[in-house]
Formats: sequence, structure tokens, C-alpha cells
Amino acid sequence: MIALLCPGPGLQAQRVDPLPNGLAPWEHALIPAYRDSRSGVDRGITTPPGFPVRTMAEWEEIQSLVVAWAGYEPILKQIIRYARDECEVIVVCDDPGAVTNYLQNALYGGPITDMTNITLLQGDYNSVWTRDYGAECIYQNEVDSLFLLDWIYNRPRPLDDVVPDLVGGYKNINVFSSTQAPYDLVHTGGNFMADGFGTAFSSNLVLDENGPNGQFNQSVKTAAQVDTLMHQWMGIDLGRYIKMPTLPYDQIHHIDMHMKLLDEETLLVGEFPIGVSDGPQLESNIADVTANYSSVFGTPYRVVRIPMVPSTGGQYPPGGSYRTYANNVFINHTVLVPTYRQEYDTTGLRILRESLPGYRVIGIDCDDNGANIISASGAIHCITKGIGVADPLLIRHQRLTDTYDTVDPYAVEAYIRHRSGIAAADLYWTTDTALGFNPVSMVAVGANNWAASIPAQPAGTTIYYYVHAMANNGKEQVRPIVAPDGWWRFRVLDTNTGIQGVPAPVVTEVFPNPASQVVVVGLQVPVGEHVQVDFRDALGRAVLHLHDGPMPADGRLFADITGLSPGAYLIDVRTPNGRTSRCLVVR
Repeated sequence: MIALLCPGPGLQAQRVDPLPNGLAPWEHALIPAYRDSRSGVDRGITTPPGFPVRTMAEWEEIQSLVVAWAGYEPILKQIIRYARDECEVIVVCDDPGAVTNYLQNALYGGPITDMTNITLLQGDYNSVWTRDYGAECIYQNEVDSLFLLDWIYNRPRPLDDVVPDLVGGYKNINVFSSTQAPYDLVHTGGNFMADGFGTAFSSNLVLDENGPNGQFNQSVKTAAQVDTLMHQWMGIDLGRYIKMPTLPYDQIHHIDMHMKLLDEETLLVGEFPIGVSDGPQLESNIADVTANYSSVFGTPYRVVRIPMVPSTGGQYPPGGSYRTYANNVFINHTVLVPTYRQEYDTTGLRILRESLPGYRVIGIDCDDNGANIISASGAIHCITKGIGVADPLLIRHQRLTDTYDTVDPYAVEAYIRHRSGIAAADLYWTTDTALGFNPVSMVAVGANNWAASIPAQPAGTTIYYYVHAMANNGKEQVRPIVAPDGWWRFRVLDTNTGIQGVPAPVVTEVFPNPASQVVVVGLQVPVGEHVQVDFRDALGRAVLHLHDGPMPADGRLFADITGLSPGAYLIDVRTPNGRTSRCLVVR
């Protein structure tokens, strides 16, 4: 059944199709009038919450996904097709009948004949970029009432700027609005990500746009004042709003074009070939983050690398579009990922599926001639916005890491909260997922923490586990949200390996092989150990220098081999403790 919501007659959507994610050249002249009009806007709640708030993380449970029918319809149709399996999809549109006809035509994957979970919300808007102008989700006291938070949108698009009110009115969710000085705040959703527990990331764009050179702000803010406003509006802890220098060739300076939080302690980061495009600045930013900040658990951030994709001619920005796999979106059990060309997509999707076990990871072409959205500086994450559930059951857990302990049980502790209280919590574990999981009751140990233990296991065992909780009102939740199809895991290592000194390097994978574009080189080398990797031809000459520095935490390096002639090459790996090699065939 389709839901059609029309606010009334006389509605006109004044927009130009399609507007880019950045400013169109003719929009610059519109900025002063738009900025001045914002000072007179008095809608929603324009003072910060008078109670503690928590900003939702993207991997948390959502009730709705918002998109705007404003160009790139082939991509929107595919997003709607997959998202409706997970939640309500709100399609903001000006012609519900035309949208229905498009969704039910035979193009782009065939007709969506079952319109269940699809709401066509008629309203005004300017562009497709709902991530940037859509509202953020904040919860009172971590898990109580849900509110929406609407920043001043950093584009002169007044109709986009009021879409949060349209959606909030339909969902009957109160909207906070940072439009009035001294609490005014300019921000954009593509330049913001949060871990759900008081940590957030942005580029320095947020400082530039609220500072003395800002074009959209009502009043000038220092960096400290921006931090204070983020704490007041969103519950971001002082000292935990992590901001990074902007990248030279990312014209919109939104961090969702090159990185993403996969969970509280894992950063997915795009990787360019060494010294190319935004690679040097991006690597400097990530090195600074990992050196100076820890996760909410006090542990170093895990970094998962995923290749950035060049143009068909081999160019990266500024000579090519900003093709990125980091611009993906969580929709409960599904992750939708922008794709570009199969020779790169195979590697990108594989890395995401390995990093997010149990999720349905689906690629959607964003580089097609009929729907080339990436050339407009955006992709899947940029045109979607989630709305959290009204009654979240919150579970936070620091995953267990590999251990040599074969004697003591493995303690598992989780922070669990629901507004009605927690009736029970259980730990499920196994050494073989095909045989099912063993339940262990968790015990409340105070301060919303629950604990249980997994029995000690012999060396060589891999343990898989997840946490389940039930609230007093009957709501249930698991973490990871995809359990039991997805899980956390750790290994029990052989103690003998701990007394043999630092081992020589091992090449664990070369994928794909043969290859013609990008190759993933997996290494077993201690994190931080110096490693040098070169590609050598049949005469032993170094023809491609891949890496010369500390070993990345995720154990992977990416090589762009488009400049190599077809033939066999040796991947030469050297560390202070030894040398190894692996053959690669370039076709």
C-alpha cells in the first residue's frame, strides 16, 4: 500500500534540475539574500535543549529514510527498492503520480509493484541532496524522546532548508532549529559523522563557515564557540569534536566523500595511490587523528582502507571525479554503496563485506551515463537521510581482541539502555556459526552495564559472539544489528608464536590476480613496523614503488597498476626482520 501525503493545493516546487552538491555558478549571487532571510526565520525550537542529548550514530536502528525526487531518478529508484525492505521510505516530491509511474515502469531493475513502506510526501524543495539539508537525530537522555535538529543549510536554497519542518510535521517529531543568534550554527550533513556516544568528526569547513569569512552565518563564532554549540545542540563532548584540514581537491570539503565510521572504533578511509591527488593530506589527517585521539573506549581507532577510483583515463581529482566507496549508507541491515566500474567495484565491495559481516551490501552504479551523480560531487550517502526509531534500545560494546589466554574465561561487558529499563540481556557465542550459538545470561553490574563470560577455548580457536537485550516493554535488539548473521569475532592464539620474536613479513593475499587496475596487497606485518613494498619486473628492476613506511593497522596496501605493461611482476616486501615476495600477473 502506498501512502500519499499532500499538504494542500497551490504548492509549487521551485527548483532547477539537477543542482550540484556544491554551489552552481549562478547561486553565488543568491547568498546575501538567503543569509539575510535566515535572520528572520523563527521556526521550531530555536534555543538549545535544556536537557542532555545524544546524537544518533548511522548504524543505529532507523524508522524512515528520506530522499527527494529531484534528479538522478534511476539511482533513487534503486535506493527505494532496497530501502523499503528495511524501513519506511519518505519520498519528498512535487508530483506523486509521476513518481508512482516511474517506480512502476520496467526500467532500472523492473517495476516496484509493491509500494508498501513508500510514502510520497508532497512538498517544496530545491535539490536532491537530503544528507546535507536534512535534519539530524538527537535523543533526550540517550534513549528517551526523539527530536530532529536543523542547522542553517550552507547553500542558498530556501526550499531545501525547510524540508526538515515538512518531514518533522509528517512524522510528528519536534524540530530544534539553529537559526537564531547567538545559537546560530551553519553546518551540512555530508561533513558530519558521530559515534553515538559524544564523539564527532568534520572537516574544518564547519569552522570556516561559522567564522569571520562565513557566507551563511548570522553571527561569527570562534572554534571554541562552535564546539560549545555542538555540545549544546547535539551532546558532542567538549574535546571530542574532531576536525581535520580540508582536502585540496575535494571542492565541497565534506568528509563523507573519503571516510566513514563503521562502528565506534573503526574508520573506513579512502586511499589514493602514494603522493596522488588528496592522498598526502588525507593520510596526514588520519595520522593526526590516530595519534591524538582514541575511540570512546580509550582504544586506538582501527583503520580500514578502501581504494579511491580513477577515471577511465586514469585521472584522480582534480582531473577526475571524486569516486569513493566511503559515500555509503546504513539502512538497518542493508548498506547501499556507490559503484563505478567492475574492476574496482569487486575490491571495494569485498572490503566492505569483510568489514561488515552479515550486512546486505548492495552496489548502485553512480557513474552511469544516464545517472552520473558522482560528477556532481555526491553519491548514495549524499542523497539519503535516516530518521532514528522513537524508542531505541541502545547497546554499546567494545569488541574483544585476539588473546593468548587458554585458561581464563573471556569477559564480555556491554552498556545497555532503554527508556523502559532492561528486563534481560544475553550473550550468544560459538566457535562454528554453522552449529548455532550458545546463550549465556548477562548480569547487571551497575551503571547500565551488563556482563557475562565466554568459556576459555584452546589455541587455534576463533570465537564468534553477539549481544541480545530485551526491554521491560518487550522491545528486543541485538548488536551487531545484523546478528546472528553478523557478529564480533576474536582468535585464541598459540602461545608458542609469542616467544619466537618478530616474524618475517608474510603476503597473505594479492587480489585480484591477474589484474589490470587496482590490486590489494595483504600483509602480515606488525602494525607500525617499517615495511617497504616494490613491484619488480622480470629483470629485477623496481617499476612501481608502493609503500615505504609504518605498516597500516588494517594490513592492506592498494596499488594502482594501470601504468604497468602486461606481464608477470614480483611484489617485493622487506622489513627489518626479513623479506618475502609474491607473483602478480598484469593483463
